[in-house]
This record gives sequence, C-alpha cells and structure tokens, in this order.
Amino acid sequence: MIRKMTLEDLDQVMEIEKQAFHDHWPRSAYEYELKENEFSTLLVYEENKQVLGIIGYYILFDEAQITTIATRSDAKRKGIARKLMDAMIQDCDEKLCCTVSLEVRKSNFPAIQLYESYEFITVNVRKGYYEDGEDAYLMIKALGGGYRDEDISN
Repeated sequence: MIRKMTLEDLDQVMEIEKQAFHDHWPRSAYEYELKENEFSTLLVYEENKQVLGIIGYYILFDEAQITTIATRSDAKRKGIARKLMDAMIQDCDEKLCCTVSLEVRKSNFPAIQLYESYEFITVNVRKGYYEDGEDAYLMIKALGGGYRDEDISN
C-alpha cells in the first residue's frame, strides 16, 4: 500500500536511504520535509508494516521535482519503484503540473531506464552534482498541465 510518510517511518526510511545512496539525506532533512516544507510530498510503499520504498517530490506552481526515490535492497526488482512513480505522476497530474524533473547519477543505469520508460528525457548534465564529483543527468517529463480535453474543445 502507498501512503504518506510519517515521522514514525523514519527509522525504516533511514535504513533504505543508507542502502540506496552514498550521500543520503540526514534524518533532520526528512523531519524538516515532513513538518515544515509545505511544498514537499513524501510517500512510502508499505507491506506488512514494513516500509519497502520511498518517493519524495516537490510541487511548486505547475512544476514538480522528484527529490528522492529508493527501495529497500531486498525488495528491488518487484515493481515498487514503478508503483511509487505511478502514484507520484497521478498526484502531479491531478494538481495540474506541466512537468516533472529529477537529477540522476550518470552511472545509475537501472534508474535511468526506469525514468526513460516513463518518457523522461535527458535535457542537461549537471557537472559535479554529487558530493563525490559524479555528474548528474537532468531529466524532464511533460505532463498534461492545466489543459484538459474539455478546455481544448471549447
């Protein structure tokens, strides 16, 4: 099941972060996102009271940006990231976002393949984006935005 992340999830979320990222967010960053950042949405994928995946994103006006997405190492290749992406895209579409963007390590081929399967395209390279100096691809996906079929037909 996908639901909003809570402070009670943070121990499990931090374990996922440590498994997934060299330069993971500190616990305090998640606390800030949950308590204070009105533009932030954090979702978890949970089974049997175990958090198996997370996604975070900002929505500001008509643009969204994915801030994090990860699955627990023993839960990879089970479609969890795809379910989280589907939930995020549906939320962004309902909120009339025009685009969703993200940065991804140039070496993270599985993530790049996932994003490309959702029609994200690489639009730029952010040189030295990560703490270890690795570059990131800036990828963007177009969404429906503020127009709906009924708007166009009138």
